[in-house]
Amino acid sequence: MRQAALAQTVRLDPVWDRIREEAGDITNKEPALGGFIFASILNHDSFEKALVHRLAQRLGNADIGSELIVQAFEDAIEAEPEIGHSARADIMATFERDPACHRYVDPLLYFKGYQAIQTHRMAHRLWLLGRKDFAYYLQSRSSMISSVDIHPNATIGKGIMVDHGHDIVIGETAVVEDNVSIMQGVTLGGTGKESGDRHPKIRHGVLVGAGAKILGNIEIGHCSRVAACSVVLHDVPPNRTVAGVPAKIVGYAGCAEPARIMDHTIAQGEEQPAAE
Repeated sequence: MRQAALAQTVRLDPVWDRIREEAGDITNKEPALGGFIFASILNHDSFEKALVHRLAQRLGNADIGSELIVQAFEDAIEAEPEIGHSARADIMATFERDPACHRYVDPLLYFKGYQAIQTHRMAHRLWLLGRKDFAYYLQSRSSMISSVDIHPNATIGKGIMVDHGHDIVIGETAVVEDNVSIMQGVTLGGTGKESGDRHPKIRHGVLVGAGAKILGNIEIGHCSRVAACSVVLHDVPPNRTVAGVPAKIVGYAGCAEPARIMDHTIAQGEEQPAAE
């Protein structure tokens, strides 16, 4: 009896169940998309298989067909099952934070920012497995079709929301921790030709505004905000808001978790933090 209960618990997957339910609704409301929805979701018996299929269909071309990409992605997930859990967390983060996301199924089917992050997760694991050329190919292909360019060695946590997913660059030694939100046009880059650890470290809960450029081996402290179009060249303490070119501290973050609240406004006369 206990073993049966444990087996049932293992099979529970509320994110996948909801995606399948929403996919069924799509086929009822838009029969013309039935073939696409069945091939992408309803013909698969797990979230991971649907994710692999959807990404491979997007990435495959005459150079490397989708079947070879499916095999590589299955190798990546076998080596790191956490990829599937992180992909689910990213769906939940996108649904929670993006007012244009009305269903769990939307990022999986349509949102290129979400798809680019999941492609990076696969490429990162292949990179760590020593399959660097395949990882580079995935980076190149994903950049071409989504305008999101993430080096396969970059480290990205879970619960990530990439809004619009356009014109984003994340460098080789960058680190993005859990529960971060990144808007379009963001660069996490270096400052020149130096080698080694040279890219930003974005701590958990950070909100990075549209067009922000964060350059060099610097740290954006947990639960801080980077205002749109800012150029950040120095460390940012936790729970602060920075803005400008070059960016300066203009106040506190205004809330405990900016990445979840998604408030990009800076109140006039906002209280300045005490000198560090």
